[in-house]
Amino acid sequence: MYRDPDAPAFVDDYVNLASPLLGATAEVASDEFFAAKERILQDAPAVFLPDAFDEHGKWMDGWETRRRRNGGNDWLLIRLGVPGVIKGVDIDTSHFTGNFPPAASIEGFYGEQPPAPSARWRPLVRTMPLGPGAHHYAAVSETEPVNWIRLQIFPDGGVARLRVYGTPFREWTEEERHGEIELSAAKNGGRIIAYNDAHYGILPLISEGRGKNMGDGWETRRRREPGNDWVIVALAHAGTVGRVEVDTAHFKGNFPDSCSIQAARVEQSTQQSLITQSMFWPELLSKQTLQADHIHDFGPETITDLGPITHVRFNIYPDGGVSRLRLFGKLA
Repeated sequence: MYRDPDAPAFVDDYVNLASPLLGATAEVASDEFFAAKERILQDAPAVFLPDAFDEHGKWMDGWETRRRRNGGNDWLLIRLGVPGVIKGVDIDTSHFTGNFPPAASIEGFYGEQPPAPSARWRPLVRTMPLGPGAHHYAAVSETEPVNWIRLQIFPDGGVARLRVYGTPFREWTEEERHGEIELSAAKNGGRIIAYNDAHYGILPLISEGRGKNMGDGWETRRRREPGNDWVIVALAHAGTVGRVEVDTAHFKGNFPDSCSIQAARVEQSTQQSLITQSMFWPELLSKQTLQADHIHDFGPETITDLGPITHVRFNIYPDGGVSRLRLFGKLA
């Protein structure tokens, strides 16, 4: 799984709220003549297919508008799957070299209905210059949640991917405060902090629903050395875990032999410090044997009561693929 080595900390520390895995959708665009607006939200890195053409011209992996001849600029309206407080963005022009926009801006809005023409948008990223074939990162200092994003490009062109990093905004209901919730779910604010390997992908691990295929989950390369693979997940809120679900849907010849979970309550820590600490966290779930293509439910009889926790380290032995990891419990 590719990661830009120059990416700022907010890429690792927060969730991409514009991911389709959280339900984000590209709603309306001023134009999408050359490339459909939906492509800009895809989780996979953009690709370039030199021989791919369609009826409009060169096929591009992103959102691309026609050349403007009448002034003005193009824009795209995106509805986030869950409201969130934005911490940073990545406007990625990968593979757009002679057709990238020279500049772009991003605004946010909070409301149940699509913003009216007279809506007052909050500036998240003021107009910034863009270059060809590159990630353009910008930190955001806004503290209020938004659930609509407007990307404006000046005057026209193509953007491969837009990532909007932040924390999901949840107002817990009285029922949720006293009942069981999915503490690890990305839609609630759970996020993947670190992992040792994600050769075939990892983003869907804490998303909703069962995996659609073997590519919809976390899968590591074949391990040829001693040890095991792992991922660290920050829970949406400190809580006590009552049950765990490990789903190996579609992983039949490559599911892990077994798994375990370590956990702790961590107030503040850097990513590297968390990785080191996690090796010594107590076990929430002792080593359990797994099966192919199966939902494994682990209840109170197999879970150690560690009190309120904020982070878990999910270990698989020695390697393989897991479709979903779910931790259910009560808010602390």
